[in-house]
Amino acid sequence: MLLPNILLTEQLYDGYDEEYDCPILDEDRVVDELDNQMREGGVIVDYHGCDFFPERWFHIVFVLRTDTNVLYERLETRGYNEKKLTDNIQCEIFQVIYEEATESYKEEIVHQLPSNKPEELENNVDQILKWIEQWIKDHNS
Repeated sequence: MLLPNILLTEQLYDGYDEEYDCPILDEDRVVDELDNQMREGGVIVDYHGCDFFPERWFHIVFVLRTDTNVLYERLETRGYNEKKLTDNIQCEIFQVIYEEATESYKEEIVHQLPSNKPEELENNVDQILKWIEQWIKDHNS
């Protein structure tokens, strides 16, 4: 599930941030909206933050890491304004999302994966699929 898509289609935002040129997420409404789906299981959540998601929702958390030069080019191509671009680069340098994940969830379920090149994307998908297959085997026996 791509959270940005649900955010917009279900209008789970509370205003608009002019400085960052994006909707302001209403975290409580997001959790309320997703809670039943998450209880059923089998859901993958794709989002650029995690500290407001309940720990009970996840068996594993993958944090994608990108070299700042690669990230800069990606964000510039997307047309990010200078403030948003700079803040995203600083977050990557200081490992903000990884730290947020290790503070929000058990450290042993948080894993970092490189996300610089297409081959790394393919390797990440393979690694995640292997983890899912193993998790199903471990929990269906």
